Amino acid sequence: MHSQSEDQMIHLPIVTKESEHVCLPLVVNVVSKYWGEEIDANEAEGSAEMYRGVKSTVMIEGIELAERHGLISYIYKGSMKDVKKRVDQGIPSIVVMPGIQETIQHASIVCGYSNDERRIFTYVPEPNTIGAIPEVLFENDWEQEDMTTIVIVPKDIGAVLEKENLKFRNSNRLCFEVEKMKRQLPTNEVIQRLKLALSKEEDNAQAWYILGSLYNEINLPECIGCYEKALSLNAKCYLARRGLGNYYLKNKEFLKAEDQYTKAIGINAKRYSSIYKNRAAARIEIGKNSEAKQDLIEYLAQLPNAHDRESIEEAIRES
Repeated sequence: MHSQSEDQMIHLPIVTKESEHVCLPLVVNVVSKYWGEEIDANEAEGSAEMYRGVKSTVMIEGIELAERHGLISYIYKGSMKDVKKRVDQGIPSIVVMPGIQETIQHASIVCGYSNDERRIFTYVPEPNTIGAIPEVLFENDWEQEDMTTIVIVPKDIGAVLEKENLKFRNSNRLCFEVEKMKRQLPTNEVIQRLKLALSKEEDNAQAWYILGSLYNEINLPECIGCYEKALSLNAKCYLARRGLGNYYLKNKEFLKAEDQYTKAIGINAKRYSSIYKNRAAARIEIGKNSEAKQDLIEYLAQLPNAHDRESIEEAIRES
């Protein structure tokens, strides 16, 4: 464990990974306990029914659970300066980061920093353990998620945060609520709500990406403009590149799909293993068989326990 002064480290309670629930993410549970609020996973059962088959956790459900326990939340675009300021205030920040293998995104808690070592410390659910990430690497990864920050605090501390200009506070909240709204409302209504939020905070790259995803789910070409707007605001928006690739692939525009997948991989080559399988599919259609074979090999290298490993190995042998 690295040595740093107390005002550079927040000591968080240990919460086991086994206690995580689809509607109670580990990070929300940890932060709630830090503020003295115990949330029983059984409380999340009522909402769990509509997320049957969802493998990841649903952040907005956890946030709303914490709010029912008297805490208040803020979801905004942060910065390196902001995340360090929160540590100095004794406020742990939940940050959205790129995932790996089959995980698209994951949430982490920033619990400290070292100016001397230029490192950010993140919570690890094991005694006397922290993650130490070089600031440059942390910032590069975080930028891919537009530096999305979630702060959950007691209401008296919230009164202090209310005085700050937290960027994209309203539209970022709605971006998280989309996951829930999609299961309760027609897609067109969800789209209209997000467009209304964007009319007030129109330079929010994350909101444009999510709007593009909603259009993409119903295979409407409007997704292209939304993804491109997200990329004009944040050139590191990996998910917008991937979304464009997926749209072009399913609409048989294979050259465009390959181009977008390649640009996404250029942003982060280790982020989402299946993108290599998708690019291979596009490359096969345009006659780039040797490049497609290399993509399939890379897919299995990054995801050795892939559910379709057998069929992919067969495709590699036959190529």
